[in-house]
Amino acid sequence: MHNTLLCTFETGISAVKIMFHKSTFLILIISLMGFKLSAQRDTMSKINFSVYGDVYYSYDFSEPYGNEKPAFIYNHKRHNEVNANLLILKAAYKDTITRGNLALMAGNYPQYNLSHEPLWASFIYEANVGVKLNKRRQLWLDAGIFPSHIGFESAISADCWTLTRSILAENSPYYEAGIRLSNTNKNENFYWALMALNGWQTIQRPPGINTPSFGLQLNYKIKEKLTLNYSNFVGSTQPDSNKAIRTFHNLYLQYESGNKWGAIAGFDIGSDKIANGTYSTWYSPVVIVRYAVNKKIKAAIRGEYYYDKNQIIITTQTANGFQVMGYSANLDFNITEGVLFRIEGKLYHSKDPIFKNNTSNNFALTSSLTYKID
Repeated sequence: MHNTLLCTFETGISAVKIMFHKSTFLILIISLMGFKLSAQRDTMSKINFSVYGDVYYSYDFSEPYGNEKPAFIYNHKRHNEVNANLLILKAAYKDTITRGNLALMAGNYPQYNLSHEPLWASFIYEANVGVKLNKRRQLWLDAGIFPSHIGFESAISADCWTLTRSILAENSPYYEAGIRLSNTNKNENFYWALMALNGWQTIQRPPGINTPSFGLQLNYKIKEKLTLNYSNFVGSTQPDSNKAIRTFHNLYLQYESGNKWGAIAGFDIGSDKIANGTYSTWYSPVVIVRYAVNKKIKAAIRGEYYYDKNQIIITTQTANGFQVMGYSANLDFNITEGVLFRIEGKLYHSKDPIFKNNTSNNFALTSSLTYKID
């Protein structure tokens, strides 16, 4: 009887031990799952999703063949159609030492601006990762595909003062691929960046071009309302056998007076080797003035000139090459948060008759509805 009770007691103790071990294991599993879910929630809290859409209708009074505006235009390209210029879905991640961005796109902008890229790249607006190199300073090393470091206009119309882009912006890089080292000072009024790039607006480097490309950006907030920016590019867009180096400089000054007036003055100048083996120059000044009528309505006017006599950037097959003045005026209506309706009239006047029907003038009326939620 004693042995039976002892055996029963030992069996009970063993069962308790087994239950204890199983319970401990179960608790450990639950704890790990909770930790993982907590980590996932923590990670998800550092990811920001944003959406952008730009739908437009534009009428070019020269009524171009194929419903396509002139070849030097890449945004809001289609004539007499309701179309999507740019649709973006973006995810951005950032913590104390790492960051990353992935943005996919569709619309006329990638259709025309990335037509020379491989198919896989033509859907990517942005894809990059970065690491902070110094905990005390904002020194970052990033690699991947980025929006261009050049100019004050991007492909996102809602971020620009005018509905359409200037000739200057349309014919300089909108995007770039490579490695970027950047830093913002303690006062957050000076930013610099150095880039090693695949080329001039290039994700996949073309065959025959192995010459490295580089870029620099310096952005200084002189005062609260005044910013000065300098950006450049040094590299090649021609086969290595041509031994050609393109140099390009972009400078702009941006001023915003309270909530009413604002002005941007920009200037681009570049040089590259042409067919006869010599170097030639192109340049473009632009001025934009904006006025806020009230919190909902803003107006802007733009004047610009683009000189490319030897057709380095824009081909015309005319005696004077591409020499065009541009004027535009737009009115913006902020319908609600993130929703903007815009209308713009734009006139181009060329030194030579480069537009349809052998004319020197081109006028277009464009309207757009943009949706931007960060």
